[in-house]
Amino acid sequence: MFRNHLIIILITISLLTTGCNHEKKHRTLKLAHGLNTEHPVHKAMSFMAKRVSEISEGKMEIKIYPGGQLGPERTCVELLQIGSLDMTKVSAAVMEGFVPTYRVLGLPYIFRGKEHAYKVLDGEIGKDMLLEGTNSWLKGLCFYDAGSRSFYTKEKAIYSPDDLKGLKIRVMKSNTAVQMVRALGGSPTPISWGELYTALQGGVVDGAENNPPSFYLSHHYEVCKYYSLNEHTTVPDILLISTRTWNKLTGKEREWIKQAVKESAVLQRKLWEESEKEALKAVSEAGVKIIYPDKKLFAGKVEKLIDSYQSNEELYSYIQRIRSVD
Repeated sequence: MFRNHLIIILITISLLTTGCNHEKKHRTLKLAHGLNTEHPVHKAMSFMAKRVSEISEGKMEIKIYPGGQLGPERTCVELLQIGSLDMTKVSAAVMEGFVPTYRVLGLPYIFRGKEHAYKVLDGEIGKDMLLEGTNSWLKGLCFYDAGSRSFYTKEKAIYSPDDLKGLKIRVMKSNTAVQMVRALGGSPTPISWGELYTALQGGVVDGAENNPPSFYLSHHYEVCKYYSLNEHTTVPDILLISTRTWNKLTGKEREWIKQAVKESAVLQRKLWEESEKEALKAVSEAGVKIIYPDKKLFAGKVEKLIDSYQSNEELYSYIQRIRSVD
């Protein structure tokens, strides 16, 4: 009799506990990145966080820490790997330090234009790329448009690769970016994004390279008065989630995130296009001279860099696949 009574009590407690956990269950994910809150990528991720909350009916929340609060991009990726951070946004150029195949996306003039880049990233090649980091505890959720990167300088306008000779150009901590600037005749200098404004002011570097919104929102146009739109690379941003986090999520929670991410990627492209136009207009009005050089002069200088990847079967296979996309 006592044994039966005890079993009933234990079952009742179990049911009550399960009910309470279901009612109180609320998962919060942390997302950190280095951009300011006016950046179109941050706005897209904020939209994603809002949609996750709406779709989950408040059962899931994504808390965003912008502006490098938890460290630069590389640090955030490392935090994902050990499970101390759930999500981050990282440039594909930085990702190559963790997943070598991402080097391909940072190669100069690998994409023939924006539409070609979209076809590659939205198709099977992009899907394969996003899965490349899973063995390093990094799962790609989507690509965000980060535009095309071009050179901006303090005192010397860049019309051709010859104008880069002798100039110290800040690059991301990416071997591909270093090799590219060197091939074009410049002196590549890796510096973290958060330290770049001071480095430009102090003459540590003579210039840098980035897309129009980043050039504008970083206020680098206050120091650099020449912007040469040679558009040497079209390096996308990647929204990452730690596989340590992903593996803990239920099937339903994963679907919430997938849907919100997909919607945010569509919105981000619209925001990016608007932001590029606004940025170029703003820096021009602030006195920056915008130059439209012959891109063929730059592309010709980096052909050997791309050819050097033929010895790496895996990377060159990606290059050939990208080039074959119509």
